Amino acid sequence: MSREFPVRWLCAAIALGLFANNWVAADGPLKLEPIVASVEQDRIAAIEHAMPSTVMVFVPGGAGGGSGVLISPDGYALTNFHVSSPAGSFMRCGLSDGNIYDAVIVGVDPVGDLALIKLLGRDDFPYAELADSRLAAAGDWCMVIGNPFLLASNLKPTVTWGILSGVGRYQYPSGTLLEYADCLQTDASINPGNSGGPIYDAQGRLLGVVGRASFEKRGRVNVGVGYAISINQAKNFLGYLHSGRIVDHATLGATVATAPEGGVRVSNILETSDAFRRGLTYSAEILEIDGRIVHTANDVQNIIATLPSGWRVKLVYRNEGETVETLVRLMSVHRQDELLEKMAGAMPPPPPREMKDPQDEDDEDRDKEESEGGDSVPQQDASKEVPNSVKALHEARRGFSNYHFNELAQSNFIDSLRQQFPSQDSPGPVTWTIKGKTADGQDVAIRVSDERLSMVAGAITVEPETNADLYDNIDDETIAGLLPALDAWRRMLAQGPKQFGETSYLGTMPLGGERPLRDCIIANDGELEVRFLSHPQSHLVEAIEVFADRDRDPAELWLIRRPNATDAGPSAIDLRYGTESLLRIDIDSWQTSADEQPTEEQHSKQADLEPENAE
Repeated sequence: MSREFPVRWLCAAIALGLFANNWVAADGPLKLEPIVASVEQDRIAAIEHAMPSTVMVFVPGGAGGGSGVLISPDGYALTNFHVSSPAGSFMRCGLSDGNIYDAVIVGVDPVGDLALIKLLGRDDFPYAELADSRLAAAGDWCMVIGNPFLLASNLKPTVTWGILSGVGRYQYPSGTLLEYADCLQTDASINPGNSGGPIYDAQGRLLGVVGRASFEKRGRVNVGVGYAISINQAKNFLGYLHSGRIVDHATLGATVATAPEGGVRVSNILETSDAFRRGLTYSAEILEIDGRIVHTANDVQNIIATLPSGWRVKLVYRNEGETVETLVRLMSVHRQDELLEKMAGAMPPPPPREMKDPQDEDDEDRDKEESEGGDSVPQQDASKEVPNSVKALHEARRGFSNYHFNELAQSNFIDSLRQQFPSQDSPGPVTWTIKGKTADGQDVAIRVSDERLSMVAGAITVEPETNADLYDNIDDETIAGLLPALDAWRRMLAQGPKQFGETSYLGTMPLGGERPLRDCIIANDGELEVRFLSHPQSHLVEAIEVFADRDRDPAELWLIRRPNATDAGPSAIDLRYGTESLLRIDIDSWQTSADEQPTEEQHSKQADLEPENAE
């Protein structure tokens, strides 16, 4: 159905008024005009298509619950942070097929009020088709399916139908948590218990996750104004949520205001921000962020608040008549300790309770007396004991809601990395010998091993002696910045994440401001921070970033491959700082060989490169 759908309803309503007398046959039931019957059947089909992916969430021990929505066949589902937080590490989830499943927490986004959970017991769950919420418009038909007031104790969710009454809405956070930016507004009834559940379009595709509503001050009664986190915002955060992290949102590192003459002007900016390094200054006019045009300060907040911290996005601004297109790394809204402290102090809204009248309770008591047994509904299960199936999939760690899923991502990363070029043919340390030419035809020879990092490019020879030399070369933005990137890649292959250093899966992010989103592994290498960015389908490493100082640009080593190449080896490597390419090398050969046993002198030289001996 298209946006002509409301017009069809209007036509149907007119037809109802004009021809009602013709629809009642003397010897038969009411007959609808074909256009009305078609609309009705489309609506029924959309509900039947959407309902199986709706999740009814129950907090063990009878402490409330809410709703959710399945987004993959292996059981991953989205809900609200304020629904998952009272449950802790696990919850019980019911589906409209009548079955109840244990579920484990995966990752949480307390700022954006999202959480990712995983239902257990199947690998063929029904799941929602994700829409593009950017295409949604006020007036579009929509439906909300969920568990208001926990009425779905029989695992039959409630369906409400309405329209999108607004898009691009902004709802202020509670402090800095539970911020709803660029969200969807609907008049479809949303009540306590719908939180975390799906809002679908008229075809049954997932538009977003319901979370807030404008209630009367007393009684928490729905007044027809509800809000949903857009599914496009959720897509931005899915990689971070899959990492098991407690996720933070982004800030530009600048404040903006809507100018009296129109447009968005920078009113203040941090000199330590990447935006400042890219030339954004006080009074500059911001034109676009992440490919979206902005006209007001509200537009800026609506975009930035839907992005994770650490992302690098496109920025277009005008300063003194000059239009600049650049890339900006976004900062975090919180320090990690600050975010954890605010989470601990955040009080979720009171959990909904199933609403009953005295007659219902009398009937239930009588049914209970007459019952001969059977499975209890989730609310009646007062057990708070964590099932063994959940315990096996949960690991507590500071800064994470569930570190278990981060370790899974690390394992997948190293398995795919070891299938790529250069090959790791022998156990233990290896040496890489790389030869090629620069753009101006100069010969380049690079050697990367445990005992030696060196590069000869034309008349220039670079051979850092200590870890401090590596740090300084990156800080000074020299061509030697490619050496620690190559060395980190080589050692990660040989050692794996656990031996390399403190390593974790960060999530997904654009590469050079471009989608698709790449997987990002982050690892500490002494005083250096290394990031490996891999393509989500091929899993090939496409870039390695090495940070020496977080207030400076990292060394970025881009691995260039030929279009439609059948092998995984790069045909060129490109060293960049900021947005500029400093050195591109077209590869002639890349050899891998096992290291020889180091001599006593080599052992001494290697000791100078160890992190604890860095100057």
